[in-house]
Amino acid sequence: MSAPTTAPAAPAALPHPAALALDLAGRTAVVTGAAGGIGRACALRLAAAGARVRAVDRAAEGLEELAAGAAGLPGTVEPRLLDLTDLDAAEETAAGADILVNNAGLQLVRPLEDFPPEVFHTVLTVMLEAPFRLIRGALPHMYAQGWGRVVNLSSVHGLRASPFKSAYVAAKHGLEGLSKTAALEGAPHGVTSNCVSPGYVRTPLVERQVADQAAAHGIPEERVLTEILLRDSALKRLVEPEEVAEAVLYLCSPQAAFITGTSLVLDGGWTAH
Repeated sequence: MSAPTTAPAAPAALPHPAALALDLAGRTAVVTGAAGGIGRACALRLAAAGARVRAVDRAAEGLEELAAGAAGLPGTVEPRLLDLTDLDAAEETAAGADILVNNAGLQLVRPLEDFPPEVFHTVLTVMLEAPFRLIRGALPHMYAQGWGRVVNLSSVHGLRASPFKSAYVAAKHGLEGLSKTAALEGAPHGVTSNCVSPGYVRTPLVERQVADQAAAHGIPEERVLTEILLRDSALKRLVEPEEVAEAVLYLCSPQAAFITGTSLVLDGGWTAH
């Protein structure tokens, strides 16, 4: 008879639920697209947990408002004025980060035959190539310390396509693949990489889509929300930025240490169809 095998030792017991408040004191987080919307909510939530947040955006006024709004939180918010099309600067900005939140994005709604090639290039640069460079810049420090969290703000459009959004859909599908590759490479080093994939979030990016969607589909603007944006969602409302920020924070918690290479979907039942 063969000798009985021994199961691997169980990990140390997690704290009691009453002690699960996440303390990120001493951790440095980089959040891109931090001047508004989801990025702003993530920067404030991470700072509320004690992190030193490098808030990256090209909107100076929004960064100033963010820093003012973070006053009095346990952590800090340091504005970093940066256009992510400067890829070398993006990679340098991520050096030394313990947590990286790739959030910055832009959108244009046009049929493929009318989609400006220069805009397609910019969308892919900001939403796929820049995250690659940011991850590349952050990993050496994460690997050296044996701990790191990469959270990529994807979208339901990283899992499903929609008409008239060729650049955005292509970028988000690519980001999902990049995130999985980072997860596989990072696992031996204590680094997790995941996507958070929400449906339509109440942000300026979504609000600016309404006129374009109305023109593309040939309907009045007041019908866009119910007939286009929320048509496939079981929950008929927009996601709030703060809800997305809580999902991002969870992926940085000890309770999420075994979650990597996947997407946390906040879509109100969209992909259940």
